[in-house]
Amino acid sequence: MEVAGINELKRSLGTLKSKELVEICSRLARYKKENKELISYLLFYNGDENGFIQAVKNEIHQGFESINSNNAYFFLKGCRKILKVTNKYCRFSGKKETEVDLLMYYLKTLKETAYSFDSSVTLGKFKERQVVKVRKVIANLHEDLQFDYNLELNNIES
Repeated sequence: MEVAGINELKRSLGTLKSKELVEICSRLARYKKENKELISYLLFYNGDENGFIQAVKNEIHQGFESINSNNAYFFLKGCRKILKVTNKYCRFSGKKETEVDLLMYYLKTLKETAYSFDSSVTLGKFKERQVVKVRKVIANLHEDLQFDYNLELNNIES
């Protein structure tokens, strides 16, 4: 079976009736949790970006509260899991400002954990990679926003 391209899918979806679209969306939502989450974002949070950001920040905070910090390996594994969820929500939004806001909150919460990043080279490099990633996203924003976010990022780093 050959998979159709995005433009072909858009044209085909444009010709369908609303009842058929509802049926396709509900069938799509049955197969993967991520599809359900994306449809939920599009239906409930698409117009309320601040509410979405706050909900994701709460989820990040809860993730760090439940993380196992007894061992560097388990701590890093938990951090990666939280980052994976954060990146997924950034993709849902598609807005660079939301992505920067969520990743900055992730770094801020990561810094506030009682774990020492100097004790493990792997943890230190993990944190550095995230800072570099945030800097790349900030570089794509408007100059005024870049200045504000860079100041905030410098405060998080120090």
